[in-house]
Amino acid sequence: MNEEPRHVSTGMLPARETTQACLDEAYELFRAVPDGGVSTVYPALAAAGPHRFGLALVAVTGAVATAGDAAHSFSIMSVAKPFVFALACELHGVERVRRLVGVNATGMAFDSTVPLERDPRGRTNPMVNAGAIATTSLVTGRGVEERWEALRDALSQFAGRRLELDEDVLRSARATNHRNRALANMLAAAGALDGQAMDAVEVYTRQSCLSVTTTDLAVMGATLADGGTNPLTGRRVVDPETAHATLAVMTIAGMYETSGDWLFDVGMPGKSGIAGGLVTVSPGKGALATSSPLLDGAGNSVRGQLATRHLARRLGLDILASEAAPSSPEPPVSGEPSASGT
Repeated sequence: MNEEPRHVSTGMLPARETTQACLDEAYELFRAVPDGGVSTVYPALAAAGPHRFGLALVAVTGAVATAGDAAHSFSIMSVAKPFVFALACELHGVERVRRLVGVNATGMAFDSTVPLERDPRGRTNPMVNAGAIATTSLVTGRGVEERWEALRDALSQFAGRRLELDEDVLRSARATNHRNRALANMLAAAGALDGQAMDAVEVYTRQSCLSVTTTDLAVMGATLADGGTNPLTGRRVVDPETAHATLAVMTIAGMYETSGDWLFDVGMPGKSGIAGGLVTVSPGKGALATSSPLLDGAGNSVRGQLATRHLARRLGLDILASEAAPSSPEPPVSGEPSASGT
């Protein structure tokens, strides 16, 4: 089906000096916030230093600004989900992935089984664990290792460098991912998986344990902001329609059951992870990433959310924000001639 041409209207970020000053300001404002706790979903995550806090912003021009612990490595966890969704869309087409996995919000916790119990086809959305496992199963390859290498290569292209596994976190996740195995078995029973359930869980677990920095996440997000082209490498990773679809699912459910409040307060597609990573995207401008392992009850970084709300306003990142256009001459009163005399 031929689509009508799309006119894309974006904007621009403030000058580099202003952007850097705003990130430094946010770091100082929120780095000492003590609220939240580290994740205990996987035992290895509980060892994260609660003081860690990094910020990075990457513009579609390739400009980079950072503050705090932006170069510190941590596990990507669920922040991988939108990028794996993008890979699946590139392989199978946006509409097929949408039909198989679903896109609507569940309004429930990221590892809830209830959405699967409600839908006989096993459809949820790609930002919660069940939908993400289904998405991962769509990555093509002959066996686990070939699928894994294809997936890691794609996520590395988003980041602009080869990403490596955190083996300690992977061992911890493999030993305790009982919930994800149950979700995969439910998906298989509904015919919503491509391939074997435990193969999908293995690849999904590995993708979650890739090691990234805050700057890596900002580059990955900026690739979506730039229509699928990595602004640092200049390499097209996915096409613009895939980037659009990915930002859509992030907007719908990227912050789990708090996604509505997030969009209301921040006005940007976002995705969080239980290791403390958070990436938000302003299409046509760039992406902001934060990292801090202290989480709220929904599994989202407390400091990251505070800093992102602050910077969305300070840097004009909110895609829903607008202001009145400059006033124009009032139209003539009915019955009076216009300036042209007609």
